[in-house]
Amino acid sequence: MANHHIQRPITYVVKTETTLLSFLTDEHNGISRNKAKAILKGGGVKVNGKISTRHDTPLLPNTTVEICRHKPAEQLNNRFVKIVYEDPFLIVIEKNVGILSMAANHHAFSVKSVLDEYFRRSKQKCTAHVVHRLDRDTSGLLVYAKTIQAEQILEHNWRDIVTDRRYIALVSGQLPNKQGTIANWLKDNKAYFTISYDQDPGGAKWAITHYKQIKSDGKHSIVELKLETGRKNQIRVHMQDMGCPVCGDIKYGNGDNPIGRLALHAFRLNFYHPITNEPLSFETPLPKSFLKAVNKNQQ
Repeated sequence: MANHHIQRPITYVVKTETTLLSFLTDEHNGISRNKAKAILKGGGVKVNGKISTRHDTPLLPNTTVEICRHKPAEQLNNRFVKIVYEDPFLIVIEKNVGILSMAANHHAFSVKSVLDEYFRRSKQKCTAHVVHRLDRDTSGLLVYAKTIQAEQILEHNWRDIVTDRRYIALVSGQLPNKQGTIANWLKDNKAYFTISYDQDPGGAKWAITHYKQIKSDGKHSIVELKLETGRKNQIRVHMQDMGCPVCGDIKYGNGDNPIGRLALHAFRLNFYHPITNEPLSFETPLPKSFLKAVNKNQQ
């Protein structure tokens, strides 16, 4: 287990409207922006009791901010995996496209193999336990357990523990409605394609996706998607059902591939810590390539 340096947090009350990074550098005289960003990245800041890792988080008067400086962890320099948060029980990462969450062969290249090597190098006596997955070509946030106890709690109580899980997608065309919900039954056919049904054909799973169009130029749209269920290929099939498949989707798409990748990114993950029960909240910026694809056609 890692020897984490625990310090009593310092609590502040915000007096004037600002952003989190500005507040950190103003309150701590002499603290650099880079140091403040490192504390944020290490999960050392709570806003109104919830861990915040984003430096542009808006702060209103009377917001409480807790700051705890952690010892900097062993750095992970990997173009496929970026650590967002780590404590003795779990690790949250941002995954790039082109890497599996876990390989069928334990020695093959995957997020799990990258993290296991990182734990070995940083002398942590643990391995990465997979509790949920993203497709190889989907980018975004993933949580891995570092202990068997944390893994079992996350796995067995996943639906109750996870409070918000959202994706952003670049889709082909424009949604028929700016926002709404799509719900139907999903089942794999013999060729391993997931097919949707209005009625359960037998052995299918009920799937619910909430969607909201963020931006559109008519040719492409950026859509925020909130999952109520986490079925295999759920978002990709549901976008295909609506006539606006995810761009770059070789399996369920229409050949429209403006950014040379599957345009699906898991940008938000909020859940209760499996051991401490504290609320954790993580969010990544929207991929710039998604925004550029829409802006390009507006010029």
